[in-house]
Order: sequence, then C-alpha cells, then structure tokens
Amino acid sequence: MARGKKKEELTLEEKLERALVPVEEQPYEVPGNWCWVRLENAFHILNGYAFKSQKYVDSGIRIIRIANVQDGYIEDDKPVFYPLEMEREIQKYMLEAGDLLISLTGNVGRVAFLDNDMLPAALNQRVGCLRLDNTIFNKSFLFYYFFRQEFQDNCIKNSKGSAQLNMSTEWLKLQPIPLPPLTEQQRIVEHIESLFAKLDEAKEKVQEVQESYLVRRATILDFAFTGKLTSEWRTQNNIDNNWSEKTFSEVAVIKSNLVKPGEYQDFPHIAPDNIEKRTGVLLQYNTIAEDKVTSGKHRFYPGQILYSKIRPYLSKVVMVDFDGLCSADMYPIEAKENTRYLWYYMLSDNFLEQASSAGSRSVLPKINQKELSKLLVNIPDIDEQKEVVKILDRLLPYEQKVAENAQVVLEQIDVIKKSILFKAFRGELGTNNPEEESAIKLLKKILVET
Repeated sequence: MARGKKKEELTLEEKLERALVPVEEQPYEVPGNWCWVRLENAFHILNGYAFKSQKYVDSGIRIIRIANVQDGYIEDDKPVFYPLEMEREIQKYMLEAGDLLISLTGNVGRVAFLDNDMLPAALNQRVGCLRLDNTIFNKSFLFYYFFRQEFQDNCIKNSKGSAQLNMSTEWLKLQPIPLPPLTEQQRIVEHIESLFAKLDEAKEKVQEVQESYLVRRATILDFAFTGKLTSEWRTQNNIDNNWSEKTFSEVAVIKSNLVKPGEYQDFPHIAPDNIEKRTGVLLQYNTIAEDKVTSGKHRFYPGQILYSKIRPYLSKVVMVDFDGLCSADMYPIEAKENTRYLWYYMLSDNFLEQASSAGSRSVLPKINQKELSKLLVNIPDIDEQKEVVKILDRLLPYEQKVAENAQVVLEQIDVIKKSILFKAFRGELGTNNPEEESAIKLLKKILVET
C-alpha cells in the first residue's frame, strides 16, 4: 500500500517567517512592539454553501445569506431555515457564536459578529466567515478593525465585476492585519468605545434638534396662517381681524402653457426632483439640452410659483426668479395677491392636507386643475399678507440654518469616528506602552501549539 505524503515539518522560525508580513508589504508603520500578520495565520476562513431554497422550512437551522450581513449587525427580519435533521450533512458550513461574517458580493466588506441567539446557523454562499484559530486577537479589536472605511474601500478596490462586485476569500487570506499585544488591544477597544459613546450621545442630541425642525416649521406656518403671528401687529396698528377663506382660483391663476422644448435648449429645466420637500428650496438643475428633453413642457416666468401636481410630491413648491421650462407634472402658478404669501401657504400642512385628499386617480394619482382650484386659502388683506411674509422671512431661514448646522455636526461626528479608527490601528491613540512584551512573543506561543 502506498504511503501518504508526509506533512511538511517546519521549525518555529520558519513558521514565524511565513506568518509575519515582510516590511516592504506592510501597509504602514506600527509601534515597535506590534507586528503584521496575514489573516490566514490568525483565522480559519470559510466559504458558504449554495443552499437550495426549495428545502427551506419554517424553523430549524438559520441560513445566513448575503442580505443578512449589514454594517455591524445581522439583519434577521425575514429569516429562512434549513431542516434540523440536515445538520450533519452540512456540518462544514455550520457557524459558531463569535464568528465574524463578511459580505463577499454586492456591498463587499460589510462585517458583523454572529451572536449566540442566532444559532443554529449555517453559512450561505457569497458570505465569508473569519473564525479565530487562537487567542491572539481581542474580538472587539477585530470588529473595529474590519469596520473601518479603509478596509471596506480596500475590499471594493480588490473585487471583480462591474454589475456586481465579487470578493475572493483567497485574496482575503493574504491581507495583512496589525497585531498589538493583547493588553494594548484591550486598551484600544476601551478608548474607542469611550470616545464613541461620547460622540453617540452628542449625535443623539443633534438628531433631536434635527427631528424637531419640521415640527417647529409646521407650527410657525400654522401660527402664520391663523393670524396668531400678526395679532400683536394688528393691535399696534388698530386693524381688525379680517381673515377669510378664499378658493385657490380666487387668489391665483394656473398658467398651463405647454411648449416644444426644441426651441428652448438653453433654458433651465425644473422637475419635481429639483425641489426639496416641504422647504421650497430649489436644488441643482440642468438645462433642457443637458436633460435631452423631447416632450412638451410648461413655460414659466420670473415671479411665478412652480407646484408639483403628483400626489407623493405635493409638498414640492418653489418660487422662481428666472425664465425656464418645467415638467408637465408641475403647474406654473401666478398669484393675484402677494406671491410670497401664497408660496408660504402652499408649504403649510393645511394646504398639503387639502391637496392630498382632493380627488384621486387609480394610476399615478395627480391633483388636476379643477381640484386645485377648489382648495381653500386662509388669507387677510394685502397689508397683513406683507407682514406675515416679513415675519416668516425672518423666522424660517433661522430654523433652516439650525437644521443645516445640525446636519453639518452629524457629518463631522462621522468624520471624527473614522479618524479615531484610522489612528487606533496605527498606535496613535496614546494607549500603547512600548515597554510591554512584543506581540511577536505571543505569536510564537501560538505557532508552537500549531
């Protein structure tokens, strides 16, 4: 009987040489008592199996698919299962608590740990599993390392495919990872989590400000169009409360004016997508030529209001101070009284609720001219309209600025988090003790046991 090939015996120094990443291949410099190792020397890396959907059952072995692996967590809204009796047959694909899962297709590089309450579970195709073969890494240290934007960008850069990216586990195995002493890994984790906790607390408060913006704005508009904002002004000027309800057709004219776009190639082209919901802010737009428009559009003029008539976008209203063409899904509107007053009113919840419930169509519901003309507008005389506009022009930009500043702060918090992770794995958080025993000794200890 032929003898099997004898397994290659390596000395400790040879194992160490294979495990360590040569200096010229190290991504960046780390502290002297750290070292660089390849993932295949720290993990058992698994590929998934193509489970057959026709064998799915209501309960049993949870199948972890590519869609389940999100940024930092396992999504389990629509779980699928395999029969429990098949566990032995698929044993090599069974997962363990603490396995680090990574997406290999689509949004490559997303990582999440598998918790004990998800078991029993098995690994589906195009999901990779990094299972620690030893105790040289702190699991939280690993999570933060793989959660970095740098790692995800590297995964994308080294994936193949155009319509859908695909990452190879063979490439993954050769990737270098910095190995600090275990005590330093713990300090890094504690420092990251302490800083992140403070940032998350700040983020929560900023989000509260942001979320209350629309409520404050709606309240201001409600006060404006019920006469509350101008009650003091009326008293000071000895003016009676002469508010009344008028139909839309009494205060405005809908200026439907379809033209052929070929004659207006250099004109701005405004569509519902170019208007921000509920704020009246005009977003970036193109010319007729740039959008390659061929179908008929409405001509509009400076001083008019553009209003989206499609029901999901009835809160998109903008004043314009230039000539252009707008989508046939919009109405150019000319106010008979104060244009800015009418524009603000059309941004109010009262107007939006009326427009949303006025008539209906089964396919792509829109509000037609007849329905729009019947909507009610709460309106005072022209002098009070001007005073309402004056107050809103002062209050709403301030509220808008608060919301914009809140968004800037949120973006800065995300940048700071990325900066913390960037520094953490370079030994730049101020936690490293150069007097501690080198991670190479820890690595040698593990290699002796393999």
